[in-house]
Amino acid sequence: MEPALPTHAIALHGRASLRRAESGFAAAHGDGFELMRRAGQAAWRQLLACWPQAQRIVVACGPGNNGGDGYVLATQALQTGRQVRVVRLAPPATDLARRACAQFEAAGGEIDAAMEGLDRVDVIVDAVFGIGLARAPEGAVADWIDAINAASRPVLALDVPSGVDAETGNVAGVAIRATRTLQFLAAHPGLVTGAALDYCGALCTDTLGVELPAPDACASALRADALGGWLPPRRRDSHKGRNGHVLCIGGDHGSGGAIVLCAQAALRSGAGLVGVATRAAHVAALLAAQPEAMARAVDDAGGIDAAQFERATVLAIGPGLGTDAWGAALLDAAMACGKPLVLDADVLNLLARQPRGLPADTVLTPHPGEAARLLQASIADVQSDRYSAARALVERFGCVVVLKGAGTIVAAPGRTPCVIAAGNPGMAVGGMGDLLTGVVAALRAQGLSAFDAAACGALLHGAAGDDAAIAGERGLLPSDLLPQLRRRANPAGAN
Repeated sequence: MEPALPTHAIALHGRASLRRAESGFAAAHGDGFELMRRAGQAAWRQLLACWPQAQRIVVACGPGNNGGDGYVLATQALQTGRQVRVVRLAPPATDLARRACAQFEAAGGEIDAAMEGLDRVDVIVDAVFGIGLARAPEGAVADWIDAINAASRPVLALDVPSGVDAETGNVAGVAIRATRTLQFLAAHPGLVTGAALDYCGALCTDTLGVELPAPDACASALRADALGGWLPPRRRDSHKGRNGHVLCIGGDHGSGGAIVLCAQAALRSGAGLVGVATRAAHVAALLAAQPEAMARAVDDAGGIDAAQFERATVLAIGPGLGTDAWGAALLDAAMACGKPLVLDADVLNLLARQPRGLPADTVLTPHPGEAARLLQASIADVQSDRYSAARALVERFGCVVVLKGAGTIVAAPGRTPCVIAAGNPGMAVGGMGDLLTGVVAALRAQGLSAFDAAACGALLHGAAGDDAAIAGERGLLPSDLLPQLRRRANPAGAN
């Protein structure tokens, strides 16, 4: 049985799960119109909650059931005295959408195909394409989307911004840039990772009174308030040995800062002891920056003796390691010692050159470029379906994978993937990944399983980044996160 996620995890449901729920509802209610009615009414409530003063509303309706939801919303708005105009390129193509359209027309609603005057409306509702779209909008529909985006008016997207793949988050062409997206039935996996994050605006969900089975979820999203489930208060009789010993390995010539950041993050995330094996040239600077780290000069692989490996609880190897003979030899020595591993940066490049089997409790932390090299694919391939890329990495290496980036994904054999709902563009700077390596290793050393250390570590890292970015995202540095890591590693009730 799969271990339970911490509280506050948000279940993400893909198309198959949502379609089963829709079919089940229709079977229980004679057809699906009641569900469409609930969706349109929920969307109208959302519009009123966000833009209560809105009087002039344009609803862009597609031919499918997403358009039907739009007709229901338009009818609701019309009945409250708002100025409502529905625009469409084609009549409804489903029985349910035709029924919703007929009700709108019976209420006196106006329908045309002219996407004009948008700069003079208060709110635009995007009901063009729903979760079924898996290709780029073309022709007149693409022109429509461009016109809506150019209007620079608030946009409420129903279920998914048109042009965004709700399953993967891919945006193959043009797509609506929504101010707010209201998801129906459940949160969608594609809207929390990758390119979709630039199009969804604020995300919210209305279940429409339908409960989806938890086992049907294809992933879960983790917010910062989930950290407490992994980080309980420490025992009063704790000592440094009980909190684990992380050995950080890396920092070839010219890259000493990377291993310093890794060690600092491990300390600030609660490791009891942190050792560093690095080039002799970096030892003095390391001790000056972080005297709590136990530095050892290593100018050849034999510089780390068996006793040092034996003392370590977990090894964090890769930051600044390089891909020359020195780094490759240290990787071989680390792999041979049999300790839990967190692998990042240049180790991933070495693995791409010479793949090898990894223990199941290893944690890999690639960014999209590293993932592409490991999979012998392009970065575009990785980013077009980040879930599939994470699964492919898990299948190839048989261990825990943290696919970094906007909407970081944590995956492992036999586990439902987690998506990290934290982090910001300011973290797109060299050295942030080195911090993550230290954070995950520290949590692993403190007793978390490989998957939990990866999920909690990625969330802790992202939440600390959000805290540090309060003063501004541009110019954010990895070292800015260190005080926030300590604060976030001590949720309310922890010490």
